[in-house]
Formats: sequence, C-alpha cells, structure tokens
Amino acid sequence: MKSRQLDLQESVEELLQEAKRQGASAAEAAVSSDAGLSVTVRLGETETIEHTRDNGLGVTVYFGHRKGSASTSDLSPQAIKETVEAACNFARYTSEDDCSGLADSSLMATELPDLDLYHPWNQSVEEAIELAIRCETAARETDDRIFNSEGATLNSHNGLQVYGNTHGFIGGYPSSRHSLSCAVLGKEGESMQRDYWYTLARKGGQLDSAESVGEMAAKRTVARLNGRRIKTQQAPVLFQSDVAVGLLRSFVGAIRGSSLYRKASFLLDQLGKPVFPAFINIHEDPLLSGGLASSAYDSEGVATSRKDFIQDGVLTSYVLDSYAARKLGMQTTGNGGGVRNLRISSGDQDKEGLLKSMQRGLLVTELMGQGVNMVTGDYSRGVTGFWIENGEIQFPVEEITIAGNMKEMFLGLQEVGSDIETRSSVQTGSWLIDNMMIAGE
Repeated sequence: MKSRQLDLQESVEELLQEAKRQGASAAEAAVSSDAGLSVTVRLGETETIEHTRDNGLGVTVYFGHRKGSASTSDLSPQAIKETVEAACNFARYTSEDDCSGLADSSLMATELPDLDLYHPWNQSVEEAIELAIRCETAARETDDRIFNSEGATLNSHNGLQVYGNTHGFIGGYPSSRHSLSCAVLGKEGESMQRDYWYTLARKGGQLDSAESVGEMAAKRTVARLNGRRIKTQQAPVLFQSDVAVGLLRSFVGAIRGSSLYRKASFLLDQLGKPVFPAFINIHEDPLLSGGLASSAYDSEGVATSRKDFIQDGVLTSYVLDSYAARKLGMQTTGNGGGVRNLRISSGDQDKEGLLKSMQRGLLVTELMGQGVNMVTGDYSRGVTGFWIENGEIQFPVEEITIAGNMKEMFLGLQEVGSDIETRSSVQTGSWLIDNMMIAGE
C-alpha cells in the first residue's frame, strides 16, 4: 500500500505541475484508489459476489478568482493532462468570485500522524460467504414468524486517498471499512413487517458476531408485527440512538457555512447563544485513533483539531470550509468535507432507563420521509416505533407522524442516553424530548 500511495502522490504532483504549465495561478487535486469485496446470500444460497476496483481523480484550478474543475477515472499521464486542460478551459470562462481560492497556506497541516485507519481483512470469498450464511441462518431460525429474507451482505473495503495543492501541501492515507448486514421479513396473521440490522468497523475482528446481527434483525422485525395507530396527542418522544443520529446531523447542517451564507438555516445568527440545554456539549475529534471519520487534514489540506460546537448549551462554532468562511468574513474551522467524529455528551441512563424516566410517550425506532425544513426548522416525519406506558413497551405503532420545530426540539432535549450509536461518524445516545405533536387517528 505504501508504494501505491507514493504512486498516487506522484500523480498529484504531476497534475499540479501541469496546471501551472497551463497558466493556472493555483490548483488542488485529490486522487483515490479503492478496492473491495461484496458478498450477498439469500435463503442460504449465494446470490452475488462482487469485486470492485475504482480510481478517481478530481482537479480544481484557479486563474485568479476564476475557478474550474474536472475529474476522471483514468490515471494515465495523458488523461491527467487532458483533465487539467478541461479544468483550465472551464476556469477561463467562469465569472470571478472573490471568495474562491485555496485555503490560506498558513493553515496547512504540517503533522500527519498515523491514525490507525487501515486494517485490511483478508477474507477469502468462501469465508465471506460462510459468514453471511451464518448471519442469515441465525435470523431465519430466531423466530417462527420469520418467513422470508432479503438476504445478508458482507462488505469489505480498502481505500487510499491523496490530496495536494500548490501551497506545497500533499498528504495521503489508506483506510479500511468492513460491514455485515441482514434484512428479513416477518408475518403474523395479516400483519407483515420488514427490518434489518448491521455491524460496521475499521477492523474485521471488531464486527459483532454474525449470529448476533442476524438475531437482532429478526427480533426487530417480529417486534413490529401487529402495529397499531394511536390517537392524535402531544407526548414526550424518545428517539432511539440510531435514529437520533439524524437529529444531530440536522444540527450540523444548520451550522454549516453553505447554509449560513445563503441564509437558509434555522440557526442563523445564533453564534454565542444557547441552542441546547446547559448540560449539552457537542464536539468533534478528527484525530481520534481508529475513528470512522478521522483525518489530520480536511478536504483543503487545512489541519484539523478537536473543537467544540456546543459548550454548556451555547453555540460556539460554525462548520466552515475556506469558501464559506470568506463569505461570512470568518476563518475556516478546518471542516472542509464536513465534521469528523462528532459526539454529543451523554447521561448515565441507557435506553431502558430513559423509558422509565419518560413513563408515557412514544419510542421512535424508524423515521420515514424528508420532512425537515432547514430554513424554518419545521420538522414532520412519518415514524414507526412503540407506545410506552409506565416506563415499559406496550405495543408497536405505525402509520403515525410526529411534528415539531427543531429549535424547540433542541431546547426541549431532556436527556441523552448512554446507549451510544458507534456505527457512525456522528455518535449519540437516544434523545428524550419533552413534548411533540403525534398525529394518528
């Protein structure tokens, strides 16, 4: 992998030199090389075996404040030259934008530590098939009400990314990601339901067991059978941790620079103001060893660092790349390409403890639709889940909608559970929100 990384770095350096030869005042480029194995089994039989190998290269050139971009999947010298030429032609005919350009040279990363991101999993095709079959078999055998399967899939992926620009910065690192998933169908009487489960990790050995993934997929499926509608009412809502990830992503979207300079965010002009209760802190740690989104530099070569976005409930930082920062008259936060290893502070109670605290309300286990207005914060989603009485699950619910406003939801956050969802670069426990409108019968 080291020699391949050096080859890609040479391609980037060649590309940047070519951009200069063609008259660009500045340029940046990113190149990737990915390989993977994907195996799917269904009803105990192998359904698909897919080997993937992909290359990609993207270049952006600047002629002063005019910008042009082009990309290719061909890394040959001739293709690189033609791609640079295409980007330069685009740049010559675009309008000037005073905010475009490379990030400031003084902000480039100078230290590139090993963040322990590369752990290839040397599974043979036969071993991958065997794991997937074990997973699906466990799901089908967990409960008699499981009558069909959408299959189990094992994915193993290794990648290499290199970025460089004409400030002299060049950096790259290999990474790996592996997953195992299963989806099954259950039936009882006239009721049919489908659900799934998965495990994901940098290291194959850190995945949950195949049997536990299958069993969880089956248990989630049968738990949803014979769902009911409930009467329209206002009640507390507990968003299960894997669902609450979406709420945290919506918060990130609202403080993203591109939303702010377009004035398309419900958190516009909220810097320095409380947007969560005082017990909430939200931070990112891009240098976390083995993290699912770890990197010592962002997509512009800017050094990343641990930072807080929420301190004691107060919004202390936006999510900015250099372009958005210039539009807002600020400095990049090193978030070109997004946030990395975001986490919200959690309390001591797990999901069961939060249910007891809630006593009566709705547990949301799945969201449907895209009903989030990022300008106003209005929130309306179809949901499935469970109705709670006396702190315990009573029955599954379906065909209902929850509604609220995200500003009010954030401020109405009562507690974050200790049941942290670790399969995402955005990590959180379950969210207990004090009051939302539930539309049913």
